[in-house]
Amino acid sequence: MHKLRKTEAWSTLENLAPLVKRHHMRDMFEKDPDRAKKYTLKVGGITLDYSKNRVTQEVLDTLLALAEQCNVKQKITNMFAGQQINTTEKRAVLHTALRNFSDKPVYVDGENVMADVHNTLKRVQTFTKKVHSGEHTGYTGKSINTIVSIGIGGSFLGPKIVTETLKPYWKKGIKTHFVANVDGCHIQDVLNSINVERTLFVMSSKSFSTQETLQNTLTAKAWFLAQGAQQSDIAKHFVAVSSNVAAALDFGMAKENVFPMADWVGGRYSLWSAIGLPISLAVGFKHFEALLKGAYEMDCHLQDAPFEQNLPVILAMLGVWYRNFMGAQSHALLPYYHYMRGFPAYVQQLDMESNGKSTTLDGRTVDYGTGPIIWGSEGTNGQHSFYQLIHQSNLPIPVDFMFPLKVHNQDETHHNMLASNCFGQAQALMQGKTFEECLDDISTSNLSEAEKLSLAAHKTMPGNHPSNMLLFDEVNPHTLGSLIALYEHKVLVQGCVWGLNSFDQWGVELGKVLGNDVFDMIEGEMSLDNIDASTAQLIKQFINKR
Repeated sequence: MHKLRKTEAWSTLENLAPLVKRHHMRDMFEKDPDRAKKYTLKVGGITLDYSKNRVTQEVLDTLLALAEQCNVKQKITNMFAGQQINTTEKRAVLHTALRNFSDKPVYVDGENVMADVHNTLKRVQTFTKKVHSGEHTGYTGKSINTIVSIGIGGSFLGPKIVTETLKPYWKKGIKTHFVANVDGCHIQDVLNSINVERTLFVMSSKSFSTQETLQNTLTAKAWFLAQGAQQSDIAKHFVAVSSNVAAALDFGMAKENVFPMADWVGGRYSLWSAIGLPISLAVGFKHFEALLKGAYEMDCHLQDAPFEQNLPVILAMLGVWYRNFMGAQSHALLPYYHYMRGFPAYVQQLDMESNGKSTTLDGRTVDYGTGPIIWGSEGTNGQHSFYQLIHQSNLPIPVDFMFPLKVHNQDETHHNMLASNCFGQAQALMQGKTFEECLDDISTSNLSEAEKLSLAAHKTMPGNHPSNMLLFDEVNPHTLGSLIALYEHKVLVQGCVWGLNSFDQWGVELGKVLGNDVFDMIEGEMSLDNIDASTAQLIKQFINKR
């Protein structure tokens, strides 16, 4: 048995879970009229109502005690202090330094990194200004009006989701595309829609050798030259976020347009770095800086707020409760805001790449559940598809609803309808509808008694399905920054409780290595002799039909 399961709080929670399962949230609200008020917190522009959870005060107190017993506070302190909490890669984890707006130094291996952080941020600001003012032009002297961001993983998904979410803040006259998939259809679709004279390509790869990113960039370069541009023109149309300056220069980029990325910034935490350059180009540096400041506000909250008033800690420990004691294997994110439709995919990578592991920091295999499956999509579309399963299956699926109280240029009727759907679904999941209520609804119908009983059974919804409601004053850059940091810190806290290193991704790395080997086999540069029969057969079929 792992030491986590030997803690006093864990044992108490194991005993409390069967008792809580006997109770319905309907009864909890009836017994405590102040439940909603008691379990609502606000930080900045974000309000969390977590009253529709299958928890008692004793459960909440014990969950927070578990966080204490797992030294969550110390883990938070160590991260912000620049200690090597990414133990398998012997790295600090300091994406928080990228949005540090205090005067406090941040040290990595005895060196204050804030000067480099500020210098990079200033370079992003200067370059953004040059593009937007028309000072930076293409090779024919025309201004830039199209950005094509090429990356993969965090260097793609973070900037893409943030830019999509902040569509009301897009810089007039600038259109942004994001390319990640090595499937040639993606890059070709983008290339077919843009003007070579007015396009800027932003290549994001720390090593400048990431397979998908490099190939897409080489394809873009070949297209660029095929349109009549010269090798010397590349410097005006290609920039990079990379630590490999030499490779970028060999490609044809100008040294001043190669933006650095530090080792202590993980890919899925990198949008705050120069990886966020496409965000700045899309919405303007002022809004990019507001995004950083919003995240900084949540950083301060995580460090300063007591656990019982700490949004990331509360969300994290509720997740531990459902994953480890209530049988949940997944968690759904349901944003009721069209521009946030990609947010579940962002958190999916953040959470599952971080805590989708079964080996603890001390090298032992876990004997308890760790990272859940993260999924979801925008409301109200999901109501007409997968909500059915949440309402009436016997799978426990906690839900995070997200809703902006105010949006840009919103028709009042549309927004009222959106709100009614969001709040109504949360109510329905909690409240459900009893067999007796369903039977009463059809009591005056012309159905026979047997038909009424059968139909009522099919219409019955048990309810008692948990959810959090995250309300935003509005979805602006500052609030979005706080929200992303909220989920980052939720992952940190859960990883600490489960005893994981939330900051490596060896499963991802293995896939990369094997993928490179298979590519060499397809190209005829490596023998098929030492590969399994199934993979060899697939490669042969592909080569024969190519």
